[in-house]
Parts: sequence; structure tokens; C-alpha cells
Amino acid sequence: MTGATVRVLPAPLHGPEFGSYAADDVSWLLKNLSDVALEADVAERERKIQAGAAHYAESLPIEYQPDASYRALFDDVLVASAERLALAVATVSELVVAERGEDIVLVSLARAGTPIGILMRRWLQARRPSLMVPHYAVSIVRDRGIDGVALEYLAQHHDPDTIVFVDGWTGKGAIARELAAALDDYRAAGGPRFDSDLAVLADPGHCVRTYGTRDDFLIASACLNSTVSGLISRTVLNEALIGIEDFHGAKFYRELADDDVSKHFLDTVSEAFGAVRERVDAQVAAVRASDRTPTWTGWASVEEVRRQYGISSVNFVKPGVGETTRVLLRRVPWRVLLREADAPEHAHIRMLAAARGVPLEVVGDLAYSCMGLIKDVHR
Repeated sequence: MTGATVRVLPAPLHGPEFGSYAADDVSWLLKNLSDVALEADVAERERKIQAGAAHYAESLPIEYQPDASYRALFDDVLVASAERLALAVATVSELVVAERGEDIVLVSLARAGTPIGILMRRWLQARRPSLMVPHYAVSIVRDRGIDGVALEYLAQHHDPDTIVFVDGWTGKGAIARELAAALDDYRAAGGPRFDSDLAVLADPGHCVRTYGTRDDFLIASACLNSTVSGLISRTVLNEALIGIEDFHGAKFYRELADDDVSKHFLDTVSEAFGAVRERVDAQVAAVRASDRTPTWTGWASVEEVRRQYGISSVNFVKPGVGETTRVLLRRVPWRVLLREADAPEHAHIRMLAAARGVPLEVVGDLAYSCMGLIKDVHR
């Protein structure tokens, strides 16, 4: 920070010592908690979180490992959606450069944003071979804000004006709001100003102005947990483990290496860049010409569903394909709402719901293509 004593901060972590991504793909601004037992039974963890006895970031859910049929479905989904993903990656990347210039540093929100940040970096450097784009991954926690030590590291090593925050998708926009509020707090506390404009692959909630698409479509990396995210857990903020001079933490699930498809996901989407190259400029121009003002219509639709189903908190309503998948993978789901009964890109959701005995309900006028509703375990 300007005018402050520069203190020694932790060093970033890199693969293959931490995570399965290549060292130059991402610098993790995280503390390695791989040797700490943090996993809890999903149902017991949910009870404690909902009772207010624990925060979701203090522990980790036991990683769900899908069976062979689900993995085969992931492979099919990835092949079918690769070009659509590639076009969205290219679009948001070029939109960032058009409005922020080439002197940028990508900072993905771990962990869903990290594969997207790597793909954006690959696209930018493939189209501009001389351009070197640094990429970091940092933790942000709902109700707790972004990692302040990570922000200080970024401010020490880069011009804050060059920082571009990246995530995979928006649901109702809770993280976009969390990011803006946390950066305002950081500035008010004497830190430099970071731009809170969040760049995402998909913005079905209409929460941000920098996106590849606003379609609520399946991003294949949402289908799995750590095995498509460099074998890294979701991030942890537990004051018993994270001191005031530490980055937020995460685990490296080295033991899941045989099931890791992180590189396969990146390579499949990257290989589709050539097929979409001719469409990118027109797509970027169309996005720039449109009204990109966030309307937060997604949040309004979530509030409506909450009222209709008598749900006590909007935190129990998770809209969009990515968020619905997360509910089925690591929470205690109550039911899933679908706009269409047999949409092809919901095949994995139908499979996960069947495996966990979760009812599906078709709601034809749903604002998102699907929503996952978390069970209120205390009712």
C-alpha cells in the first residue's frame, strides 16, 4: 500500500507441488492445508451451517466422486459444448482487452473461476504471442469478503488498475456483490482501489457488465469438483488455521490424480479456439453494442421462487446450471426446478438427482434454465 511499510507476505503456490495445473497456468494465493482433516459428512455439515454453529468456509464437504456413467456423460458434455465454451472464453477475453487494454493481470476467484482464468490467458496469448498475462487465484468467501492478504500481495507486485477479477458464472449475483463490497472496504481501510467489474464466462443473472454470454448454459467444469479444478478443494477460512498474515487456505487432493480431468478440460476447449476464431470479433461487437447494465433480474426471480416455495432464505435458492449442479454435488438438496423436462444439457442434473433421490419439478416460466433448492434441515 502507498505510504505503508512493505511487509513480507507468503509466497504463491504452484503446480505440481500444489495442484495439477502447470506452474505457469496459475499462481495460487492460498495456504496449503493438504495435511489437515477438514472434510465433514455433508448432512452433518449442513445442519451446523444452517444452525449458525459453523460457517460453510470453515470446513469442506467430502468430495463427491461420480461413477463411470457420470464420467462418460461429462466427456460427452465437454465435446458437445467445447465450441460454445471457446466462443464465450474468447468473447469475454477480447471484451476485457477492448476496455482495459493489454496490460492486465487476471485474478480468478478460486476455485470455479480458475479454469476460466487459465482459458482466458491461453486465448489472449494464442492471439497475441508476445503478450504475457499473469494469472493468480484468490479466495472470496460469502459474508467474509475477499482475502485481504492476497489483495496486499497483488498491490505489492502489480498496478491495482491492471487487476481483472474473473469467475466462471453468476447465479443470483451474491459473489459479485460480495466482491464490490469487499473492495470498497479494503479501499476505506487505506488500501488501493481495485476495479470490482467482475469478468465471467456466463452471466444469466444479469449481475455484471463483462461476460462472454448471458445464456444459462452448461459450463462443463461445473459438472465436477476438484477433479476438473486442478485437484484443489474449495477455499477455507478457519481462524484456527488461517492467521492474520496468511492467505486463505485450500487442500490439494493428490490422491485423486487418477480421476483428474483438469488438463483434459482445458485442452479440449483450447483446441476449439480455431473453430470459433472467425466469429469472435462480431460477437464482441454485439456485446459492446448491447445494454450491459446489470439489472439483477436473477436476484428478483430468486426472491419470487423463495416466496412461492416458502423458503426461509435466498441462500437456499441456487439458480442456474452451475449452481444447481453444486447443490447436488455438495449440499443437501430438497428439489430441483427445471424449465424443460428433457433439456439435453440437464442430463447430468437428472442423473445426480436420481442418484440422490431428489425430486424434479418442471416450471415452464422459470427465469433460469434450472434452480437447485437446498433442504432446510431444521424445518
